[in-house]
Parts: sequence; structure tokens; C-alpha cells
Amino acid sequence: MSKNIRVLIVDDSAVVRQSLSAILESDPHIEVMGTAADPLIAVKKIMKEVPDVITLDIEMPRMDGLTFLRKIMSQHPIPVVVISSLTTEGTETAMKALEYGASEIIGKPAMNAGQFINESKILLCDAVKAASQAKLTRLKISHTPQVDWVAPKFSADVILQKGTSYKKIISTEKIIVLGASTGGTEAIRLFLKSLPAKMPGIAIVQHMPEGFTRSFANSLNNLCELEVKEAENGDRLYQGRVLIAPGNFHMLLKRTGKEYSVEVREGPLVNRHRPSVDVLFRSAARYAGQNAMGILLTGMGNDGAKGLLEMKEAGASTIAQDEASSVVFGMPREAIKIGAAKEVLPIEKMAPYLLKNFI
Repeated sequence: MSKNIRVLIVDDSAVVRQSLSAILESDPHIEVMGTAADPLIAVKKIMKEVPDVITLDIEMPRMDGLTFLRKIMSQHPIPVVVISSLTTEGTETAMKALEYGASEIIGKPAMNAGQFINESKILLCDAVKAASQAKLTRLKISHTPQVDWVAPKFSADVILQKGTSYKKIISTEKIIVLGASTGGTEAIRLFLKSLPAKMPGIAIVQHMPEGFTRSFANSLNNLCELEVKEAENGDRLYQGRVLIAPGNFHMLLKRTGKEYSVEVREGPLVNRHRPSVDVLFRSAARYAGQNAMGILLTGMGNDGAKGLLEMKEAGASTIAQDEASSVVFGMPREAIKIGAAKEVLPIEKMAPYLLKNFI
């Protein structure tokens, strides 16, 4: 990257501020320009120097994080990563933060040993980098080069080995699989809200931490004609039902006869994510083949690109979101680059396309 991403950390806990600073400073492309114990201190710092990204706690003294977020996004939009403890109340509040314009939400980093510290570093630093590239309502962030920071990165092979698909089996139920990351929550809302109740089953991976996906699924269930729920291991996937992969678990499509279900399982990060879009898409290529539709939406990185190509090679229909309607044109761009997408469409045209060409 040509320059560092300057970050302001806003959290009332001195221990958390110190820990977040250490994690972010460990990445050579991120610079912590300062910290603030509450939003009022943060405002004074922003008036002197505007950061590229703000990390924001929700529950703080003098002014809560949501109020601060609303003020930022309505007056001088700056990319914000909300970092919240995964309590029941906090989960609902963090979902509200997405509506107010937060670019990402992640859980408070694990401070225990080994794998958890390493994964927290990956998730936090990637969230900040994705936010720095996000398009905002009033302020568009200029394009920055792809991330070249090296960190452990596994492919979908660690969860599901590439194998034979059901490409030649035609007489079976259709299925839709969808993947998204930064900006995906709003894109998914727009997409599902436009669909009627009688749709093929839909399986979705949205990069979100554990706890948030249930609230996200519940909010969609109240908004859409479709039944939407956070997936549990063994859940059937049938017409009119949408299953959201639970945060911190991979989700795979399975099939018995003509019936689909999902498997929810643990495993290492794949493409720096858990759940991973590539894992879902590979399983769809294997168990649904040409009876599947794969859709890759906005997000940073390349998770889902290879999986979408595998789906296309298995005979599935494939769509990638276009650049103009993507908050971060990373994942779709990578899919388009390797020829994985048969169609490239803006988010608002995907539902009409499905209804005309796939249902």
C-alpha cells in the first residue's frame, strides 16, 4: 500500500485501547493516530486531524456510540468500524449501527492465547482496511491498492476437498447461494426484500462475527416475505426459506435425494474468514451443480471468487455485483477477473433477473 491507514480508536476502556493499538500497529499498513476515551474527546481530535477510519465502541460515558455515529455520518462521514462485546443487547445495538452507516461490525478481540489472538488480528486489521475503501453516502474513499500484508490464509480445501459435482443431474430442486462482506448487509436487505415468498431455498454467507448473524437474520425475517433464520446444523433448505450462516462457523450445502440441508461446522479461517463464501460455493458446486445460482456481492478481498468459478464450471448460473452499486468492489472484481461471473449486475436488477431467468 502506498500510505498507511490512519485510525482513531474510541473506547472507554484503557486496556481495550491499548490492546487495539497493539493489534493495529502490528500491521505495517495501519497507523494509530490517536485514541479517545469517549466521543467528546474524539470530536476534539477529529477537529485537529481527520482519521481515515474510526474504531468505535458502543457503550461509553457522556455520549453513546450510536449517537456519535449518527452525528459523524450526517455531518462529516468517516468510515467507522464498530467493535462491540457480544451481549444480547449489544448485538441488537450493533445491528442498528449498520443502519446508521457503520462500514463493519466486529466483536471485541479475544485476548487469550494462540490461535484466537492471531485470528483477532486478521479480522480486525482486515475490517479496518475494508472500511478505508468503503464508499460513503457523502464522502467517497479513493481507491487504494489491494492489500499485500501476509497472514495465514487457507483455501476451501481445509473444509471441503474439491470433487465431483452433480452437474448432469437435472431433475432436482433449484437452490440459490449468496456471499457478501463489507456493504453486504444492506445489499442483502435490498435483494431479499424484492423477492416473493415462492423462491428456491437461499443459503447466505455474510462475513459477520458470532452473535450478530442471528439478529441480522431476525431483522430480515421481519422485513421480507421469505422465512429467514440463522442456520443450525442439519436445517433443511426448502422453497421460501433463507438460511444465514452463523458467525464463526462455516456453512456447507448438503443434499439427500432432492432435498437440501446445511451442515454447520468449525474449522480454520478460509480466505481469512469464518464463515467463508468459498466453502459454501464449493459445496453448492458439488451438491447442486447446474441446479444452483451463485451470487457474489460487495466485499473486500477475494473470498467467493474461486468458489463462484467452480459453480460455473459445474454448470451453475453465476452473478457478480457491479462496481457502481458495490460498497467495496473487491470480491466481485476478483470473480469477474477470473471469468467466474456469467452476469454482472447492479444489486437492484438481481431480483428481476432471477425471477425472469432462474425461477
